[in-house]
Amino acid sequence: MVENVARVVAELDPEDFYLLSGVEQGMRFSEWVNREKLPDYADLTPEEVEYRLDRCMKRDLIERRTIQYEGYQLTFEGYDVLALHTFAERDTIEGVGAPLGVGKESDVYEVQSYRPLALKFHREGYTNFREVNREREYTADHHHVSWLYTARKAAEREYEALETLYPDVAVPRPVDHNRHGIVMAKFEGVELARATLDDEQVVGVLDLVLREVASAHDAGLIHADLSEHNVAVASSGITVFDWPQSVSTDHENAADLLERDVSNLIGFFERKYPAVVPDVDAASVADAVAAEEFETVREFAASRSS
Repeated sequence: MVENVARVVAELDPEDFYLLSGVEQGMRFSEWVNREKLPDYADLTPEEVEYRLDRCMKRDLIERRTIQYEGYQLTFEGYDVLALHTFAERDTIEGVGAPLGVGKESDVYEVQSYRPLALKFHREGYTNFREVNREREYTADHHHVSWLYTARKAAEREYEALETLYPDVAVPRPVDHNRHGIVMAKFEGVELARATLDDEQVVGVLDLVLREVASAHDAGLIHADLSEHNVAVASSGITVFDWPQSVSTDHENAADLLERDVSNLIGFFERKYPAVVPDVDAASVADAVAAEEFETVREFAASRSS
């Protein structure tokens, strides 16, 4: 857990971070870093490497495997330590609080700074690296790609998307980024999948989300994985989050991905609120979103019935 990792950061010496950074550097070239190369990677003597390996192993920050050689690899806790250390050195965060959401591909925690923020650690690829490596386009052009690279690239892509979209689109405000971690403003609300809307709110909320999809499209991005699980609803409005898989509007599959996002969203509302949501053609709505002509789904219900 990240709370435990935060306590470990305070226990480590500068040389421990040198060792962890050395393993990180070596993982750019091989999945398991040869112990004989660690003194060069970490800029430590062989004796110091041995001592630091023991300290980091006891804290579960690295793991060892003996194959043709004795090799070492960062655990995700070790990668977390490096990112947390960097965020602390930058004065981005001062402490780690309670988890806000723990999932298969990311963990999100409340962190303290001058105001409450959220820290998201990407976990893509750690347990199912081969599958993620095949599916995510940002790993497609690399012969050796580790889970470390996959998670870092996902965070980088998401942070770039947030910087592009904020504040014109209702997304979390980006604050800082390092390795596989993103610090962002903590946003209010409950996940759309868990929210219960009054009948008079349903179409209005659906329209509100679709307008944000349209604003993102106008800014040049398509979410490409939009669902009821990455939209938060609050009395103050909505927030669309989780953007690591977003694509540019000039992507070769942009139209299909936009239609899928719109279809996923409308389909959820139709299933959960069948008596309230009008029957509309998702493809027509997606076309209107792309053309900056969308206002409300009610217009499409009227056009289909006339």
